[in-house]
Amino acid sequence: MFIPLHDTNTLKHIKVQYVTISLIVINVVVWLITGPIASEQFANAALLGFGYIPALIFDYAQLDPSLVVVPDGFTFVTYSFLHGDFMHLAMNMLFLWVFGDNVEDALGHFRYLVFYLLCAAAGALAHGLLDPASEAPLIGASGAISGIVAAYFLLHPKVRVWVLVFFRIPLPLPAVIPLAFWIGQQFFMLVVDPGSGVSWSAHVGGIIAGLVLVVILRRRDVPLFDRTIVTPRAVRHKAAPVTASQQPSSDATRPPVPWGRQTGS
Repeated sequence: MFIPLHDTNTLKHIKVQYVTISLIVINVVVWLITGPIASEQFANAALLGFGYIPALIFDYAQLDPSLVVVPDGFTFVTYSFLHGDFMHLAMNMLFLWVFGDNVEDALGHFRYLVFYLLCAAAGALAHGLLDPASEAPLIGASGAISGIVAAYFLLHPKVRVWVLVFFRIPLPLPAVIPLAFWIGQQFFMLVVDPGSGVSWSAHVGGIIAGLVLVVILRRRDVPLFDRTIVTPRAVRHKAAPVTASQQPSSDATRPPVPWGRQTGS
């Protein structure tokens, strides 16, 4: 297990990661409103009204009309802004802070927001397909965060990331090592512990969506796997201007041009 602390990856296309910061603020505010300062009744109503409940989506159950806040389809996204305890929120927001800015940089603000919401929806869909009759609400940004981790894995595997290994040992590692381990862990846990309180299926759904969407939505000049874009030599090096000393002193120094022929330029 590792906790990301910081990466050495500077922004290249944007000045400030407005969307990432906004998402963190929204998640924190929603958690405060529905958690520490909310009554138990209000918190439960928010959980049922905005959480993703597969049984409602797949028509295995119906929600009391008094608890319906948004159409069922909206919960594919709204669930991702709800969190349980503080650690649930803190871990998701930490991953979002460390890795989200560079994914936003690679995609652009608007496409990054679309990417985030689609990864959240993919996580919910995967969770629902695995257990369509479940009446337990799914909450948390893990599906969207998993998509961001997967995108960063494809974009910047060589970048050094400071991580806290086993919650104790800080190490600077190439991103490919901790991220590959984390991604593999999600698939492994889905197989060995599918009934866990953690929705590994939502994580896997977000990962798959992130891997596909980052290829489609990234800027045209953003390579994968930290490759360097090779600019053609014709663009990199402009032709040196011809100085007077390089020019022929007179036409007499040139060989005569036969009639009916033209010299090349």
